[in-house]
Amino acid sequence: MDRLKAIADGKHVESVFHEEVLQEDPVLRIVNFNLFYGRKQALYNISMPIAKGKVTALIGPSGCGKSTLLRSVNRMNDLIDSVRIEGDMLLGEDSIFAPGVDVIQLRKRMGMVFQKPNPFPMSIFENVVYPLRIDGERNKQRLMQVCEQSLRGAALWEEVKDRLNESGLGLSGGQQQRLCIARAIASDPEVLLLDEPCSALDPLATGKIEDLIERLKGDYSILIVTHNMQQASRISEFTAFMYLGRLVELGLTSKIFTNPKLKETEDYITGRFG
Repeated sequence: MDRLKAIADGKHVESVFHEEVLQEDPVLRIVNFNLFYGRKQALYNISMPIAKGKVTALIGPSGCGKSTLLRSVNRMNDLIDSVRIEGDMLLGEDSIFAPGVDVIQLRKRMGMVFQKPNPFPMSIFENVVYPLRIDGERNKQRLMQVCEQSLRGAALWEEVKDRLNESGLGLSGGQQQRLCIARAIASDPEVLLLDEPCSALDPLATGKIEDLIERLKGDYSILIVTHNMQQASRISEFTAFMYLGRLVELGLTSKIFTNPKLKETEDYITGRFG
């Protein structure tokens, strides 16, 4: 069966999971998740575990729902009036979409980094400690401790330790992105969500972000959207191939890229379409 044609024709196609995926301890479980923009459906019955302490990459053609799925994890799609969802996502044992969930508290459990660096128009120091400020933290020693710890975690401390009072907007693009990662990990989240974090960066800055992701995994569970096949193969332990809002195949990155279960996945990986 040509799964991609069946998907394009609107037919239900079962996702294929590699055995190794199901053996992992999940930090997040996506369960029968559907998302609609008004009458238009963007995600179809997606179920998948996100492994704890590992990097999972979402790949697939433009418009296949990767970023929509990622933004559903910390409920950013709530900001769009026409959005309606069915199904659930479980962070640990907690439903992300349960009635009464404090979305602000939920987002503290999930650090989010976007395509383009978005430092706030304030000092490097204040950028990093912003999550603590909105929690009411005023202890200068505690703020300084978290600032240094987060900047070290983002491999930026040595470059900016003498410039903490300068504007974050004065940093290079790659430094700004690492500053955004420092801000994301300052609240010690359980999951880091990265939406094409290198797409606006040059190869040198991209290499630094990839090295950083390598260092952060284990301490954090990372879900990353990337269009870059080589990047997915370099930095992730698991890869999910999506197509037209469906999850097609999820497995060990090493197997997805060398011996996928589906020909359709192989065709995408090898550039035959997409």
